[in-house]
Amino acid sequence: MAVAAYLNSMKEQTDILVSGGGVAGLVAAIAFGNAGFDVICVDPTPPVTERDAEGSDLRTTAFLQPARDFLDLIGLWSSFDSYATPLTTMRIVDASSDDQITRDFVSSDISDRPFGWNLPNWLLRRQMLAHLGRLPNVQFRAGVATTSVFTRQSEARVKLSDGTTVLARLVIAADGRGSPMREAAGIDVKTTRFGQKALSFAVTHDVPHDTVSTEVHRSGGPFTLVPLPDHDGKPCSAVVWMEDGAEVTRLLALDPKEFEAEATDRSAHVAGQLRLATRRTAWPIISQIADRMSAERIALIAETAHVVPPIGAQGLNMSLGDIKVLLSLAQVKPDTLGDAEMLDAYHRKRMSPTKLRVSGITWLNRASQADQPMAQAARAMGLRALHGSGTVRKSLMKLGLGASG
Repeated sequence: MAVAAYLNSMKEQTDILVSGGGVAGLVAAIAFGNAGFDVICVDPTPPVTERDAEGSDLRTTAFLQPARDFLDLIGLWSSFDSYATPLTTMRIVDASSDDQITRDFVSSDISDRPFGWNLPNWLLRRQMLAHLGRLPNVQFRAGVATTSVFTRQSEARVKLSDGTTVLARLVIAADGRGSPMREAAGIDVKTTRFGQKALSFAVTHDVPHDTVSTEVHRSGGPFTLVPLPDHDGKPCSAVVWMEDGAEVTRLLALDPKEFEAEATDRSAHVAGQLRLATRRTAWPIISQIADRMSAERIALIAETAHVVPPIGAQGLNMSLGDIKVLLSLAQVKPDTLGDAEMLDAYHRKRMSPTKLRVSGITWLNRASQADQPMAQAARAMGLRALHGSGTVRKSLMKLGLGASG
């Protein structure tokens, strides 16, 4: 009897278990917790919430208009608002020839609000953890991983690395592109590799950004400057620099001054001299899409379901679209949370737009890699054509904003 009592004490029940405490996983925990569901969120790696700490995520996230509206709906945007830098213009620069082309896509053409708002990922985690602490029905367990999952019609049984078994009505898999939960559910993925990596870092620069996000194309991939608040009294931007893997390895080996010189040259000097404000990090660039968005008692969201190159601020905004649809289905029939009907509906609603978005961004990334003169000329002609027609330009901007819906 004592053994049985001990084993029962190691079992817990909850409405939802979120596997993964990245930005998307924490948003999911807050969204469902705010809606009244009991939530346990676990992540094997304790989140780093200071910019200069070892392991901090120096990438930034630009929340587009629909994403901000959703975060406002779930009561989270107020935790971000005072730290967010607005993005009012998307500037595309094609620097692949001496005849450099610059075109601006301005938010006021389609809206009275900015396109989006940019925040550092380490800061997002800090603010969300503070928010989670104010939700009595949500638990966040850092340093705890999901080790296995067994599902049946009525529930999922998830074993955790601390020896606990959690009985959940719904498992939300937000544990990344190599997701153990997706693998346990038997869902395959299709992966496209580009031979690229992305460098991420922040810089100060001479020219104020004036809330303009700038994407510079030449070859290897885009060099993107996204506005941040001033740093040490100087204009500051986050940078994502996509290049072939071997080139990224070379760049990482440069001393800071050499690196700054090459970064300034690659930026086509649009912001003047660039100076490092953080360390440099790198990660591989892929496109990936799961065969299904759900399985028995399991819903896939974010990079567990889809991965895209960092172009046009689409990645996390797609992820918030997943959470928004899943939450709306759960709220329609709370008593049937996680059942087959709900999860099949989630798959149907998200699969087609996700496939379309992943395919489109994959194509755009291939175009941005082009180093053949004819391909670069075609890219420049395409930019002129897209910007030259007011109707096409506005339609394109609206399409980009719709990524999180």
